[in-house]
Amino acid sequence: MKYQVQENCLTIYLPREVDHHNAEAMKREADKIIEKDHIKYIIFDFADTDFMDSSGIGVIMGRYKTICLIGGEIWAVHANKRIRKILTLSGMTKIMQIYEEEKV
Repeated sequence: MKYQVQENCLTIYLPREVDHHNAEAMKREADKIIEKDHIKYIIFDFADTDFMDSSGIGVIMGRYKTICLIGGEIWAVHANKRIRKILTLSGMTKIMQIYEEEKV
């Protein structure tokens, strides 16, 4: 995973598979950056992601709860059709905006 901070916005470039194998490391690193850099906005970049399970939903939900407490927001970008469906069925689209067209 790659993380990029610009002012108070963190972009998380998600891996090909977001699952229980990498969710815990993702949570730890994101939380460390959120606290250190006073992050208010998070962008989850799904450009390289083909698969996400409930552990991935947990990563998003946990970061949302943290950011929501300080009046921040989360977004998803570059989500392909499969990822959009997962985000919709899991209810994530109620707490986050999805931007940009899917990757071709």
